[in-house]
Amino acid sequence: MSLPEPVQHALVRVSHSVLIDVDALAGVRERFDDEQAASLSGYLRSAQSPNTVRAYRSDWIAWAGWCQAEGRQALPADPLDVAVYLAVAADTVKPDGSPAFGPSTLERKSAAISAVHAANGLPSPTRSDVVRLTLRGIRRTRKAQPQRKRPVLLDTLEALLAERPPEGPARTRDALLLLVGFAGALRRSELAGVEFEDVTVDVDPRTHEPLLLIRLGTTKTDQTGKHQQSVVLPRGSRRPTCPVCAFADWTEVLDGKEIIETGLHRCHGYQPGARQGAVFPIINRHGGISAKAMSGRAVAELVKRYAVRAGLDPAMFGGHSLRAGFATQAALGGASDREIMRQGRWTNPRTVHRYIRTANPLEDNAVTRLGL
Repeated sequence: MSLPEPVQHALVRVSHSVLIDVDALAGVRERFDDEQAASLSGYLRSAQSPNTVRAYRSDWIAWAGWCQAEGRQALPADPLDVAVYLAVAADTVKPDGSPAFGPSTLERKSAAISAVHAANGLPSPTRSDVVRLTLRGIRRTRKAQPQRKRPVLLDTLEALLAERPPEGPARTRDALLLLVGFAGALRRSELAGVEFEDVTVDVDPRTHEPLLLIRLGTTKTDQTGKHQQSVVLPRGSRRPTCPVCAFADWTEVLDGKEIIETGLHRCHGYQPGARQGAVFPIINRHGGISAKAMSGRAVAELVKRYAVRAGLDPAMFGGHSLRAGFATQAALGGASDREIMRQGRWTNPRTVHRYIRTANPLEDNAVTRLGL
């Protein structure tokens, strides 16, 4: 399903959200002053997360490109055309013969088409029986289990940490990123979005040991930030895996100080100075530190890069491996469902149970009582 050349160029040029009726906004500007129109525009653009808007924009351009190639109308769309488009996409394969799009991706493509119609005040073609039944048929046909990324367990985490550059700012930044992603059970987008204003160095009132408290703002399951989700990272038992020490190291690197790794904790009594900006900025190959934050994709690529250096299959690891690793390692350590759900902010126990089964398939399993 290759896109026509003009459509590929359009994908790069489009800067506005496909979920906003641009013509309607132009009418608002005629009726109200620039400040009022800009205020409305800003809130409308913030209604969806950047990742959702980016995915919907790509999906809409792909749909419009297919319609152009097939002589169909993208907006408003004929439900039968949408069903055929999804069926063709479901049959598209990669060079290795595997499906190019999974069922969840096809459902997102359908959702994007529906969202653009809604934004333009048009009825959704995806609510018709022919589209719904087509998606159901695709799900029933694709009975294979989704390929989930392998969890980064504690021994794997230490292997990744051992593959960092011998010197330079990336060595210190990446240690903090891996430790925070693992201990905080953070999604890759959440990692990329952490800023220094979100991080507080505090003390455990019971043990008086230092800890990090990270406010997450908007997340995948809290798009508006209403619940003010946060994670707490305690002092590690060993210096190389202590998130608080790693944070102290990174802030001093940003201050231009040299870090000497002695193996001894340095987090007791540490109090960071006031700082703003991304905790995990881009670092170029010359060691230059940008003011711009890493992207979620860059976080995933970082995990893959260290997996290769550690002799692991990079296809089996990604940004989600750190979050999955937290849940699996915690289950191996005897943590309860409630404890795992609290730190990982999961709301569905079935998700956590999947990690527990991965960690120990014989846990609470009656097969151990058969007397075989």
